[in-house]
Parts: sequence; C-alpha cells; structure tokens
Amino acid sequence: MDEARPLWATPLQFVFACISYAVGLGNVWRFPYLCQMYGGGSFLVPYIIMLTVEGMPLLYLELAVGQCMRQGSIGAWRTINPYLSGVGVASVVVSFFLSMYYNVINAWAFWYLFHSFQDPLPWSVCPLNGNRTGYDEECEKASSTQYFWYRKTLNISPSIQESGAVQWEPALCLILAWLLVYLCILRGTESTGKVVYFTALLPYCVLVIYLVRGLTLHGATNGLAYMFTPKMEQLANPKAWINAATQIFFSLGLGFGSLIAFASYNEPSNNCQKHAVIVSIINSSTSIFASVVTFSIYGFKATFNYESCLNKVILLLTNSFDLEDGFLTVSNLEEVKSYLASAYPSKYSEVFPQIKNCSLESELETAVQGTGLAFIVYTEAIKNMEVSQLWSVLYFFMLLMLGIGSMLGNTAAILTPLTDSKVISSYLPKEAISGLVCLVSCAIGLVFTMEAGNYWFDIFNDYAATLPLLLIVLVEAATVCYLYGLRRFESDLKATTGRALNWYWKAMWGGVSPLLIISLSVFYLSDYITTGTLQYQAWDASQGQLVTKDYPPYALAIIGLLVASSTMCIPLGALGTFIVRHLKRGDTASVA
Repeated sequence: MDEARPLWATPLQFVFACISYAVGLGNVWRFPYLCQMYGGGSFLVPYIIMLTVEGMPLLYLELAVGQCMRQGSIGAWRTINPYLSGVGVASVVVSFFLSMYYNVINAWAFWYLFHSFQDPLPWSVCPLNGNRTGYDEECEKASSTQYFWYRKTLNISPSIQESGAVQWEPALCLILAWLLVYLCILRGTESTGKVVYFTALLPYCVLVIYLVRGLTLHGATNGLAYMFTPKMEQLANPKAWINAATQIFFSLGLGFGSLIAFASYNEPSNNCQKHAVIVSIINSSTSIFASVVTFSIYGFKATFNYESCLNKVILLLTNSFDLEDGFLTVSNLEEVKSYLASAYPSKYSEVFPQIKNCSLESELETAVQGTGLAFIVYTEAIKNMEVSQLWSVLYFFMLLMLGIGSMLGNTAAILTPLTDSKVISSYLPKEAISGLVCLVSCAIGLVFTMEAGNYWFDIFNDYAATLPLLLIVLVEAATVCYLYGLRRFESDLKATTGRALNWYWKAMWGGVSPLLIISLSVFYLSDYITTGTLQYQAWDASQGQLVTKDYPPYALAIIGLLVASSTMCIPLGALGTFIVRHLKRGDTASVA
C-alpha cells in the first residue's frame, strides 16, 4: 500500500465525484426515452428491480475493490490476481475510446451555448435561400432545428464514405472542451475534488428551475399524464426488462475503471457500502426527476405542434370555402369537416390531401433519444418559450456540466493507472501525463468534427462500450467471488472498514448479478446476429430527413476492432503474464 497516496479532502468530495460521474447525459436523454417506449410509469417496476439486483451490488463491488487495493484498475486487478491485469487494461482502453468521442458532446454544448445569446435564436427560423426569395429548401423540407443541427452544426455529409473536411468551429469548441477538462484534472484529487461540487450540484439547480418553468407551460399536464399513465402490458415485454438492466448498468458507469479509481483515493476505513447505496439511489432518482422535467416539456411541445396543426387546417378550410373568420374553431372542426364533405364533395376532395391529420397522442408518442432529443427536440421546445435565450443558456450550461462531470470520471480511469505506474511517473510529472492524455484524445477526437464525424460518433457510441463493458464486469464479479474468494474478500473488507458483508451482497455478487450480465451479453450478441448487415442513419438533404444505409466493409472492420481491442486485452494480459513467469522460471532454473 502506498502511504503517500493522495486522498479526498472529505468523504463528501468522494460522493460528489461519484454522483458527478454517474449522473450524466444518459439520465437526461435516454431514461425519458425508455419511459416513453416501455409503458411510462410501469417501466419503473423493472428499473427499480434491476437497480436492486444489478446496479447497486456491482457499484459496491467496484468501490470496494478500489478502496481495498488502493490502486487504479490495472494495479487493483493485478493485485487480486497477476493474470488479471488485462481486465484493468481493458477498462482503460474502453475509457480511452469513450473520452475520445464523449467530449465532442461537450463541444456541441459549447457551440449551442455560444449561439444561445443571439436574438432570435439561430435555430428558431429557417435562413433565406441564395436569391433571398424564400427559405432554404433543405430547411423547409426538414425544420429549423433539424437544419441548424445537421447543416450548421455538423455540416453533415450524405454518407460515411464522404468524410469531408474538419469543421473549424466545432473543432475549436472541442479544443476548448479539452482545455476545460485539463484544467479540472490538472492537480488530481486536489483540483477535481473542488470541481465536482459544481458539476454535481449545478445540474440539479437548473433541473429545478426547468421543472418550475415546465410545469407552468401550456400542455405540460398532457406530457406528465402520458408519462405517469402505466401501460402494464409492457411488463410482459422482455425488451422492457433488458433495457432497464442496460440503462442501470451504463448509467452508473460500471466497468470503465472510474469508480475503482475514485475509491482508491478513499481512507481504507471509509464506509463505501453506504456510499454505493447513496450514489445508486441519487442516480436513479435523478433519472426519474429529469423525466418529469422532460415530459412536461414534451407535453408543451406536443400541444404546441398539435394546436399549430389544427390552426393550419382551420385556416385552410376557411380560405378554401370562404367561411367567416372565427366561425370555424377547434371545438366544431370535426362537425364542420363532415358537413363540408357532404355538402361540397368535389371541392372537399380537392382540398382533402392538404388536410393534415392532427393528433396529440401521435405527437406524444414520437420517441427520440440521444443527440436527437438534446439538440433537436429540446431546442424545438425552447424556441417557443418566452425569453427563449435564457432557457437555452440554462439548458446547454446544464448539459455542459453533466458532460464535464462524466469526463472527470473517464479521465480518472485512464490517468490513475498511468500515474500509479512507477515507470511512467518516474519520467513524467502528473501534469504532463494529464496533458498528453488530453492532447492525444483531442487530436483523435477531431475526426468527429469532420463532415462524416457524426456517423463515426454513432459507431463509437454504439459499439465501443457495450459488449466489452459487460465482459469486463462479468470477469470482475467472477474473479472476486471465485478466483480471489468471496470469504477472503469479505475478510479484507472487514479488516479495513470494520463491516461484514450481509447475505444480500453475497447473493448478488455470487449469482444473481453475473447471471444478469450473461443474459444481457446473450441478448446483444443475438441481436447483432439476427440484425444481419449493420446499418446507420444518414442525413438526406434533398428529402430533409434521415435515411437508412448499410455500413461499408471498412466501417464494419473498425467496429470489430473497437470491440476486439478492449476484450482481447483480458486473455492477452493473462497470456503475457504466463509467458513472463515461465521465462523467469526458466532463467532461475538455468542459474541454479
């Protein structure tokens, strides 16, 4: 044990660091989507069950490993078993992949934040065409918010094959995002411990403000009613349970090595069991709280679009049939439509193709997640709010804080094993190691600011950290319980923390949680196999919408490399240790 190891100033700093890391963008833009897709309030049933049997136990396992071993992921697993150093290396590789693309989201948040000070907001209206005789054709076919995202922000190419050039404005935002991350991690726990107070608390302040505003918006109750009305039949849907387990797993940030790194800076006697429960509950409560905010805004957006649709139909019929202004209203619309169809059948049949089918239910059922929710749906709602600049600034500032908080955990997972290494730390100071990691990640991350960058972003987001993480955590649980020994680990915990493991933690670590991870792995593998050729969503400017295309062979090869480069670290690490030990034995024998 390294007695000179840095420590958190207080246990509260550690808890805030874990909350700042775990509570991220997934709580805001994926959990509400899952609620929308899988039965609203009824989705909370599988979600809470999965939190109890999977999320909380595995979080405690990682915190306990980090605190007991007092090292980053590589050193911790090497201490537990020399053949398992590859598990820690795999975690570092996955964290490196994540840091390369995740900070691009912060770059986009910076980009939108800077544009939020304009009046009107640049995504609120379509720009004029070159002749200034009308609106831009692509924007008219899509929407002003989609146009600003796909054309002004990404300047996206028609396919992944057309890479295009680096977009200098998003690239500058990416450099700024990495500079901010570097300043936050410059002095290790000393600087990170202060930053996490802001990255953990400020998003809640913004969410509370947004909740108050959201509940006062016209139509907010429609969104909340949609969220809290349970569709109990979804409990029989296996995908609801699989997605609940997946959301818990990735939301807590298991397998990346970040939690092990954070816990390694604890006092050995710290009550990490209590902190695991606190962080798990706060993380899940935040997801539910963020969903209430999101669905109140969903309700406002859906109601606004629904009423706008009705007003367009009313205007169309009023003009087409020379009706008196104010005669046709929302309340008598269906009745008047029936009358016009029977009284003027030929004229109504001419107008009928232009009459839109307005439905509040269909507006509420439009499910969007990820960047589509953050940068299109939310901006669509914000532009229709009063004092929209204020709400835009608050929203993108919140996204930035959530993103930076998660990046602190990602970089800690990479830096802690590197700074723990006596070979590296003897040549380079901590500040230089941090700077090199940020510089390399930023340089590679510029790929995601190219015209085809968003397609590569989706590849990394979908494949770099799914199956590899499941395998890593499965090996972690199996190692602690069966290789190192559950009784031995329990005695280590009791010796340091003074607390014994109860039956719940033993049952979850030894059986239930690993079985769930195996089930998730089987689901993902079978899903990949049955899907056939992997596909992606490409932006078609001529149609103003997304179209589905097949990944080219080289993109499929890179997907395979992303998965293999991290997972193969585990067997290769074991093989390398075996060879080194075998050679040492051979040298010892020859000397003798």
